[in-house]
Amino acid sequence: MELHNLKPAEGSVKNKKRIGRGQGSGRGGTSTRGHKGQQSRSGYTRKRNFEGGQMPLQMRLPKRGFKSPNRVEYVSLNLDQVQAILEKYQVENLTLESLVTHNIVRKSDKVKILARGEVNGAVNIEAHAASKAAQKAIEDKGGSLTIV
Repeated sequence: MELHNLKPAEGSVKNKKRIGRGQGSGRGGTSTRGHKGQQSRSGYTRKRNFEGGQMPLQMRLPKRGFKSPNRVEYVSLNLDQVQAILEKYQVENLTLESLVTHNIVRKSDKVKILARGEVNGAVNIEAHAASKAAQKAIEDKGGSLTIV
């Protein structure tokens, strides 16, 4: 075996179809596109959910529900999570800035304090909203809750 008689394995290399190069090529005329119709034209692209003219699935299914454009999404923090954050980062006051610096919430997030669990001792918390039960639990321990 020498370099001049090396060949690829049988059937591993296929010749590219040369389309639209005259009648002699065997692929002239309609160039393997059939006769007429949308798909025979140049620049044809099928729409994403096109089902051959059949009514598409997303139009056959009924519309459901309603999304309010005025809905406010909150990131909820329960009291047990607040206590865990206070212990982990050794902070006395929980402000929005401290939550952002410790990557607990994003800068644009709104924070709501909820009442699951409990806090140990007086804690000063800053949030956008809080449940009444959470507010009562914090104030019973001698802490304060500031709504921003």
